[in-house]
Amino acid sequence: MGKGKATGAAEEERRELIERCKVRNAIIFGCIVIGWVLLDQITKQFFDVQEVGATVAEPIPGVIAFKLIRNTGGAWGMLGDMTFILIALSLVICAAVIFYLFTVAPDASVPLTVGLALVFGGGVGNLIDRLTGGYVIDFIQTLFIDFPVFNIADIGVTCGVVVTMVALFAAPRSKLIAKEG
Repeated sequence: MGKGKATGAAEEERRELIERCKVRNAIIFGCIVIGWVLLDQITKQFFDVQEVGATVAEPIPGVIAFKLIRNTGGAWGMLGDMTFILIALSLVICAAVIFYLFTVAPDASVPLTVGLALVFGGGVGNLIDRLTGGYVIDFIQTLFIDFPVFNIADIGVTCGVVVTMVALFAAPRSKLIAKEG
């Protein structure tokens, strides 16, 4: 009988911990998503009034330039003029992030939550562009390497994927085993 009470208490403690993690993760996730989307949209609005294709500035000569591009495709211009498919893909990925974070991994670590928030925020930033203009506003051009012009949302998605992968691979093995059992 004593073992049953201990197991019940341990289970209740685990549920409370998961609830605290959910609240913590919701706050972190919400703050990062709102901040990232605002930063993305403000910078895009600043550059969207410039002449398309013209270099606006070169803040670090030979390294970075600002050049307005209106991208109707995805990364590297793939799926050009397939806005509906890109919108649908963005919605599916954003829904998957929310489902994973709050249903599959409700006790996710802070780094994992940050990574997923950056992916989500970047996805939403580019989704807003596609829904309002039919294209994504890109303006950051690397001059030292041949690379597509990109934006703040793209930085969020890329960094978010890296942070998410590192967080998943750095998770203690014992925690992963405990979740399986």
